[in-house]
Amino acid sequence: MKGVILAGGLGTRLLPLTRITNKHLLPVFDRPMIYYPIQALINAGINEILLVTGGPHAGDFLRLLGDGREFGLKGLNYTYQEGEGGIAAALSLAEHFADGDRICVILGDNIVEGSVAAAVSRFRRQQRGARILLKEVPDAERFGVATIRNGRVTAIVEKPARPKSPYAVIGVYLYDAQVFDIVRTLRPSTRGELEITDVNNWYLSRGQLEAEILEGWWTDAGTFDSLHRAGNLVAETGANRTEGPGTRLPPADRPASGRRGPRAVRRA
Repeated sequence: MKGVILAGGLGTRLLPLTRITNKHLLPVFDRPMIYYPIQALINAGINEILLVTGGPHAGDFLRLLGDGREFGLKGLNYTYQEGEGGIAAALSLAEHFADGDRICVILGDNIVEGSVAAAVSRFRRQQRGARILLKEVPDAERFGVATIRNGRVTAIVEKPARPKSPYAVIGVYLYDAQVFDIVRTLRPSTRGELEITDVNNWYLSRGQLEAEILEGWWTDAGTFDSLHRAGNLVAETGANRTEGPGTRLPPADRPASGRRGPRAVRRA
């Protein structure tokens, strides 16, 4: 399996900091933000990574990360995204790199307390399809929301006004090689973007989508509030803890709607 980190965008919500570098290179506690998704993939046993970036500061990644040798990677590859076409559009640039293999995709500003290794391991054994990670949050209306019944995802709705569950779809996605054919069938949303929710719903409609629930905290770092919060969380507990919280399968005995996790972290 190979890893793909999506680290494009202009980071306008973090101006003026992003006038001088890509937002994924800003510090989160004691290291650049991009180090966290790289380490998350390494901890899951993935050592071939593609970094998709864009904007005027893309060269800063190469100066910082080089060929990935510092992380012990088999290979660190780069590709450039022109403009901003959505998560699925950025993902489509990884087709040549994937070369028919399965991929684990992480948004470059997503940081987790523990490990996603269990989810990756189960996906390796999954016959086909996709696997997404969910997190219980108090403000699910801000995200794509998954409804779960009897251990299976039954629906995913993007930013519903009245969420039917507290489970947000976070920025960690596992896909088989079909994903690139799926992206080619998508049409831009009202936002003018190719939506990753449409990719996930394609798999769902064909009974090929599995899910895991992330334990421990999760946040992004794409605004000043969330960047500050991410630094505080990392300082408090550390991130990517291999002996820390992991993932679990959804409950199979009853609907998950209405549950609240003990430590859900808002993503601003």
